[in-house]
Formats: sequence, structure tokens, C-alpha cells
Amino acid sequence: MLKQDVEIVFGCERIAGGAIQAPRAVGVWLLLVAVLVVAMTLLGGATRLTQSGLSIVEWKPVTGLLPPMSDAAWQRAFEQYQRFPEYQKLNRGMSLAEFKAIYRFEYAHRLLGRAIGAAFLLPFLWFLWRRRLPRSLAWGLAGIFLFGGLQGLVGWWMVQSGLVDRPDVSQYRLAIHLGLAVAILGLLARLGWRILWPAPAARGGWAWAVLALVYLQLLSGALVAGLDGGLHYNTFPDMNGMWLPPELWAQQPAWVNLFENPTTVQFDHRVGAYATSLAVLALWWHRRGPAGTVMLLALAVQVGLGIATLLLQVPVALGVLHQAGALALFLAVLWVADRGGSTPA
Repeated sequence: MLKQDVEIVFGCERIAGGAIQAPRAVGVWLLLVAVLVVAMTLLGGATRLTQSGLSIVEWKPVTGLLPPMSDAAWQRAFEQYQRFPEYQKLNRGMSLAEFKAIYRFEYAHRLLGRAIGAAFLLPFLWFLWRRRLPRSLAWGLAGIFLFGGLQGLVGWWMVQSGLVDRPDVSQYRLAIHLGLAVAILGLLARLGWRILWPAPAARGGWAWAVLALVYLQLLSGALVAGLDGGLHYNTFPDMNGMWLPPELWAQQPAWVNLFENPTTVQFDHRVGAYATSLAVLALWWHRRGPAGTVMLLALAVQVGLGIATLLLQVPVALGVLHQAGALALFLAVLWVADRGGSTPA
């Protein structure tokens, strides 16, 4: 079945310089799961922006499938929430109706996570049973499934950080949670399009460094979100008339400011945006073509969304769109790194 020029990429068999030998149905399935991961990530962003993530204070992967189904069950869930810092320090006096609104966001987020697990596992087992997956592709997909399970654990680990003494989740754990989601998305998308659109792989070269920069900028955005950094210094291009705010190095030791000072984290995100924009522009110039043009458009939209989100003090809709723009830019750069400037044929 396999020729001598097979290579191993992401644990999967690669043939003729980039195409993965598998039925097209496998590629369609992987890209559909990738779409679900995008939806999950955006719903997670909305959950964060609506301050809903700490509304469910238990993690029950199996028995937590159904939401409260009676008035008494809703009251019990609300009483559990009232025992934790977010209610006691931020939401004291919240009504049951207001609690239901934030609960439903977090419940939908967790339910979609379970749905993605099923949407991946069931077709995967069917393809295995029908012997439609080459061995190393099967192992690679099993690894992605394990990453998905790890993502669920990290999500609960993140929530736990907001149930101790602070009414918010750790920005570090939030960044790890988002970083895993984006990594899974990249793996699914790359495998899917290599199956559907066989083509010689591009010589990625420094394009992969640009992708790494986009990825780091995504993680930087998670730090900003975790510290509510977007609610500070809501002017552009300066920061309330200053280029270097005085609080940049207010905390000790100095390195802590890079991760725990909202002003510094926002400043770093701005600098990262400039660096990322220049890198993507250089990549577009080097890899001009239809896909490069799409990448450039994704960059322009994302920059505009970022500025608007900052100036308007992070409204939920714009915050979610800004996150969507980041994912679109990541995928566009990944395509260019992996496929050059061409588009699917």
C-alpha cells in the first residue's frame, strides 16, 4: 500500500511530499471536527467575557450531562455557587434568573466539549473497524483524541483556580487551555486538508517561525483576557496619551510584570501585534499568491477587530470576533507554511 518515499509527519504517513493516504471521507470528517473546535473556542471566549466560567462548581464528565431539570435543582446549583469567591466578592445579591443566564453559557461550553469528543471518537472507531485508516495515521488520530481528553482536564484545572480565594481563573491556566485548543485545531486542519487536497508540500522554512509568532500572540491574548487587561488604557495607538505607561514595571520582581501586570501584559500584546503584522506582511511578500492574499486579508481584519475591541472596552461580540480573527489568521499562516501561496484545487 505504501511506497518507499513515505515519511512520518505528526505521526501520520505522508506520501509524495505531502498527501496523506486515506479516504476523502476521513479528510472531510477531520475538517468538520476542526470547525467544531473553532466553535468550542469561540464559545469559551464568550463564556470568559460574560464571566460565566465559574458558574458550575463541579466537574462531572458523565453525570453532569444534563442541566438542572427542576426548580429545586436550580436552587441547589445556585446555593453551591454562592459558597465560592465569585459570588461572595463580585456577584453578591445576584438573582436566580441572572445565575441561570451565566450557568447556561458554561453548560453549553461543557456540552459542546462532550459533543466534540463523540464526533471524533465514533467516526474514528468506525474507520478503524472498516480498516480505512493506515496504521500510523490511526496512531496519530488516537494521539489527537488523547489531547482532547487532556484539554477537558485542563479546562477543569483552570476552573479550579477560580474556586479557591480569587474570583477569577488563573491567566496562566487560561493560556494553556487556549494553547491546547489551537494546537488541536492546527493538527486537525493540517491532516484534513492534506487528505482532501494532495499536493507537494511547500518548503515552509521561516514561515513556520511566523506561525510560531502568531501562536505566541494568541497566548498573549489569553493573558490579557485572564487579567482583564483590555479594560485598561483604551486608546490607540498611544496608551492614554503615553507610549510607556508608568506602571509597566511596578511589580517586583520585574519579570512578574510580563505575566501578572495588566498594563504590561496589554503593552506586550500591542508590541506583539506590531511584530506579528510585520512578519505576516513579509511572509505575504515572499509567498505571494491566492492563499497569501487570504492571509493578508485575515491580518487586516484581525488588526481592525483588535483596535475596535480595545477602543470599545471589550464588548462581548467584538471580543469573540477578535478571537475568531486570531484563529483565522493562524489557519491562514499554517496553510501558507504548509502549502505555499496556492489554494485548494
